[in-house]
Amino acid sequence: MPSFDLIVIGAGPGGYVCAIRAAQLGLKVAVVEGRETLGGTCLNVGCIPSKALLHASHALYEATETFAKMGLIGPAPSVDWEKMRVYKDDVIAQNTKGIEFLFKKNKITWLKGWAHIPAAGQVQIGDAIHSATNIVIATGSESATLPGITIDETTVVTSTGALSLGKIPENMVVIGGGVIGLELGSVYARLGSQVTVVEYLDGLIPGNDAEIAKAFEKILKKQGLTIITGAAVQKVAQSGAKAEVIYTLRKDDSTHSLPADVVLVATGRRPYTTGLGLDTLGVTLTPRGQIATNAHYATNIPGLYAIGDAIPGPMLAHKAEDEGMAVAEIIAGRAGHVNYAVIPGVIYTHPEVASVGQTEESLKEQSHPYKVGRFSFMGNGRAKANFAADGFVKILADAKTDRILGAHIIGPSAGDLIHEICVAMEFGAAAEDLARTCHAHPTYSEAVREAALACGDGPIHA
Repeated sequence: MPSFDLIVIGAGPGGYVCAIRAAQLGLKVAVVEGRETLGGTCLNVGCIPSKALLHASHALYEATETFAKMGLIGPAPSVDWEKMRVYKDDVIAQNTKGIEFLFKKNKITWLKGWAHIPAAGQVQIGDAIHSATNIVIATGSESATLPGITIDETTVVTSTGALSLGKIPENMVVIGGGVIGLELGSVYARLGSQVTVVEYLDGLIPGNDAEIAKAFEKILKKQGLTIITGAAVQKVAQSGAKAEVIYTLRKDDSTHSLPADVVLVATGRRPYTTGLGLDTLGVTLTPRGQIATNAHYATNIPGLYAIGDAIPGPMLAHKAEDEGMAVAEIIAGRAGHVNYAVIPGVIYTHPEVASVGQTEESLKEQSHPYKVGRFSFMGNGRAKANFAADGFVKILADAKTDRILGAHIIGPSAGDLIHEICVAMEFGAAAEDLARTCHAHPTYSEAVREAALACGDGPIHA
């Protein structure tokens, strides 16, 4: 029975980062992965391929909408969908091979196959059983669906199928107005599809700052997406290669239908723990089917830990990575920690949407006194020069201490800009600290400084 200090189940962002960190700390590590490539959902059918298509489709938008304004005259490029898919697959391959290289560099054993845990300290793959002092479950999540919807990954697809469609659909209906649906809906809208988003709640991107969400919805509509909110999908009827989405409006119970060549079901994700044998092992689960852990990611079974999408918390790759590093450090006898108050979230549409910390709504619920600093990208010279002036930066600070409590950005490079605010929050900075930090000109980041100034005496350029 081959023995390891640590066996990690799952080679996604949480799993492979956990394995590498544990190996750096001197542990003998193995990772179980049943895919043909490492990297999990994120690298293979999630974050990375979707960003490749977002990049390609935005380049098309720039060529058709802004090049002529800058004096770049010529015929607009046509879309070679097959070649775009090859580009996307090449990006995936580069990243997954990079993880293989890191495994070899850190002397991590890849146990190829699907894991089952027959007993504490044991991992079974096929007929082979491997022993480990510690086991970390990092199996991630899978797409969730709704009653009355059958997924075939051709006409009715999850995000996985949406990344590999045989052709660009004329009409696409996206069920769910969250991150995944809006990112992929944006891709196909730019490529020429008529995209309709159907969301059950009364607004898009639930859980985000309401002011940002409203501005985002307006921008998406301006880009050509049709948005239907307050709509409960009843079923998806298929007829050959076509589909029809039947929904009712919650405000009046009226029934409506939408024809579609492709229906993207983007109604969230659920933990993937199939085949692990958690029931037999007696692992405690939450009411939502997540693995219950303590503050150190330990389950109720000695030596068994869990991280990432398999446990409660935001289903984000970087959250899983942080937990992977933390649990590796804990297992190695060090102090691992994740600050859940400073985990950013990003939507990679154009413009991007990014957030960290508290929203106005959450602060009002807590009756926490706060102040708001806003600055529009219309006042940012770089943004105006780059045709990227839609959106604004919003910083929330404590009304008495000026400590930054949260920030929300919709605009160019929001996913990068949010991180200076994350660092500031990690160090307990005040909005004034950010405002007094010199920012290079001309950059998008000046909008962040101006929003921080707006928490005090006011911005300079507004």
